[in-house]
Amino acid sequence: MSFRLANRAGEAVLLDGGDYWGLGVDPMDALTRNDELHHRWANRGTPDGQVSPADLGPPVPDPKQVFAYGLNYRDHVEEMDEVDYLGRTTSEAPVVFTKFPDCLVGPGAPVKLVGDQCDYECELVAVMGAESRDVDQAQAWDRVAGLMIGQDISDRALQVAATPPQFNLGKSRESFGPTGPALVSPDLVDNPDDLAISCRINGEVRQSSRTSYLMRPVAEIVSYLSAILTLHPGDLIFTGTPGGVGHAQGLYLKPGDVILSEIEGLGALENSCI
Repeated sequence: MSFRLANRAGEAVLLDGGDYWGLGVDPMDALTRNDELHHRWANRGTPDGQVSPADLGPPVPDPKQVFAYGLNYRDHVEEMDEVDYLGRTTSEAPVVFTKFPDCLVGPGAPVKLVGDQCDYECELVAVMGAESRDVDQAQAWDRVAGLMIGQDISDRALQVAATPPQFNLGKSRESFGPTGPALVSPDLVDNPDDLAISCRINGEVRQSSRTSYLMRPVAEIVSYLSAILTLHPGDLIFTGTPGGVGHAQGLYLKPGDVILSEIEGLGALENSCI
């Protein structure tokens, strides 16, 4: 079921480069219409117009649940342990937290920094396409509607302010969840389990990896979460970030910084810090 689904001023649209085709429905409603999305994508015809990333909202603006996997790339585990962050090991149960949906913004939205320890984390985001419970790994990809890029912006000071640390609030400040530019059906990328992922700050490469290095890949994540609770259409799963985050280097985000997040086949986010 091929499509690139975006959010233009609250309307679901199909997106191909800068061209868009309006669907006349809410983006959350469009998620439940896989057959219609596929048919419209295959028969797009003349576009309704053009749109820039700044005009796009989050492709999935109102998910019921937003999950995030922490420390899911080995090099990120190692770099965080080097700065005495949490002392995790790769053999423990996954670190799963939530980003509250109100933090979600579009692919060109500004990131509103708070304090002097805000950090970037480029991530592959999987979006559920069907209600799912107790899903076997072999069927997990069949339950995924699509993929998009996410930035798990983090207030590191707030993240570890409590004892023991809790991640949710430090990950959920206003604008701390840029996503997009479109929700891309998995069949439109060469291999959804092996995509190049990178993040640049002011043009400098800070993160560069491949999603095949995820210690717990998408199918395992979906299976694990669905064994604990029901996953709903539109639920977001931030799958983890590669090594190279600012906290490990003492390079936090500053007003005026530009964050460029890219994933192979999914496009790019470009967010300015204010």
